[in-house]
Amino acid sequence: MSEVTQPNGPGVTQVQCVRGARVASVASAVPAQIVTNQDLEKRVDTTDQWIRERTGIEERRIAPPEFSAIDFAHEAAEKALARAQVSADQLDLIVVATLTPDHPFPATACLLQNKLGAKCGAFDLEAGCTGFIYALTTAAQFIQSGGCDTVLVVGVDLLSRITDWKDRTTCVLFGDGAGAAVMTACEPGDGLLAWDLGSDGAGGPLLMVPAGGSKLPITAEAVAEGKHYIAMNGREVFKFAVRIQGESAERALSRCGLTGADVDCFVPHQANLRIIDAAMKRLSIPREKVYVNVQRYGNTSGASIPIALDEAQDEGFVFPGATVVCCGFGAGLTWGSCVLRW
Repeated sequence: MSEVTQPNGPGVTQVQCVRGARVASVASAVPAQIVTNQDLEKRVDTTDQWIRERTGIEERRIAPPEFSAIDFAHEAAEKALARAQVSADQLDLIVVATLTPDHPFPATACLLQNKLGAKCGAFDLEAGCTGFIYALTTAAQFIQSGGCDTVLVVGVDLLSRITDWKDRTTCVLFGDGAGAAVMTACEPGDGLLAWDLGSDGAGGPLLMVPAGGSKLPITAEAVAEGKHYIAMNGREVFKFAVRIQGESAERALSRCGLTGADVDCFVPHQANLRIIDAAMKRLSIPREKVYVNVQRYGNTSGASIPIALDEAQDEGFVFPGATVVCCGFGAGLTWGSCVLRW
């Protein structure tokens, strides 16, 4: 590597590398079961109109009880490997972003490594809905440094398992799914061009699952109080997201000398249509270059961006040579963006 050239925020730097890291393929896997807004009208005090107007969501996918995160992670990973024409034994590393692992430990990445028949390092990371961006940029560092040649990145979450289906403020928002990307080495100036990662732990209490960790283990009392479910201050998280997605994407673009005018496809975290619109306007990206599928899946957390990338590629939004910007926000509070030359 050459000398440090660009600051990436407090205490973090980006470097000019001797080789790049690119997304060689992307794939996704979602449950077959669809839960519509009309279905939710029968369960909680809400309406299809209310949900659409405030979120843009029309339906979401919900995993059946017999399936867990590893099942969808495995399906997406197998598809991504096949599309990249990479075999499991060629993998040097597996990184899984999830906040709904099969178990507190071992890591879901280790379970995935076994199901794929891979022989490589594997670990999970947790950055909420920003997880896939964190995992993708982490994988790129291993490749750009020369430590790895081929890395599998997976974002998977079954948020239905930690959602209180009696809480009308949260149950309308979330869905289940997985997305996977195979990253390989490429020439400098291609692949991942720049990134921006950040966090503000002071906002942690705004979006969290109170019970299940060392501070408040799962007990009968905690379950009775619903503390094993997502708790969210929706108003404050919305205000944060409206501001941070556009800011982060703008910083990432500036680090590679680009602006919104240079973007061929903008793929934001699919959480809320109003938040997506705010980021789109800040970057001055026209609507026809913004990929949106929140209406079909709701917020799938770490799976959101790779599912959208998969569909965007299938529909021609993402094409070889395209400049693609992805950005997200999530629990932590965290945020992240990346600029990719496809």
